[in-house]
Amino acid sequence: MKKEELKPKKVNDSRTIMTEMVMPNDTNPSGNLMGGNLMRWMDIVASVAAGKHCESEVVTASVDHVSFTKPIFKGDIVTLKSAITRTFNSSLEVYVEVFAANMKGGNNRMCNHAYFTFVALTDDLKQTKKVPKVIPLTREEEKLFEGAERRRELRLLLSGRMKPEEAKGIKEFFKNI
Repeated sequence: MKKEELKPKKVNDSRTIMTEMVMPNDTNPSGNLMGGNLMRWMDIVASVAAGKHCESEVVTASVDHVSFTKPIFKGDIVTLKSAITRTFNSSLEVYVEVFAANMKGGNNRMCNHAYFTFVALTDDLKQTKKVPKVIPLTREEEKLFEGAERRRELRLLLSGRMKPEEAKGIKEFFKNI
């Protein structure tokens, strides 16, 4: 039986946008969106993009470089955007950006971003499966694609799943240290 050939996909094929309103039960006593609630929304929008790209169930393997730069307030409208940056064998990296604005569209600002890694699963959810390659078309997509290999090496080094001597992409950063 011949294995099915995986056709590469463009970033836009799985790009996902999700919108939420910050309700009182989403906030802390100061009236700001709780970080855990935001992380949940980010995980959802990232997993939808990853699942669309892989055409399968996916599970979150890691989250890194989470940046909370600006507060999000009760009543704000939150827009989360996710896009595949790069694929590997059975895993893929997804970049998520978070924007917030008031109900009238004022005070529009980028508040957060993070990189999520997902692993694609077979239909029985018991094994990982190969994922299609991603095709970056814009300069921004290419920039994220190029940086993904270094981010992956750093994740693997920090988790102990890669030895420092095996890292190729990030060695340049540590040459003069």
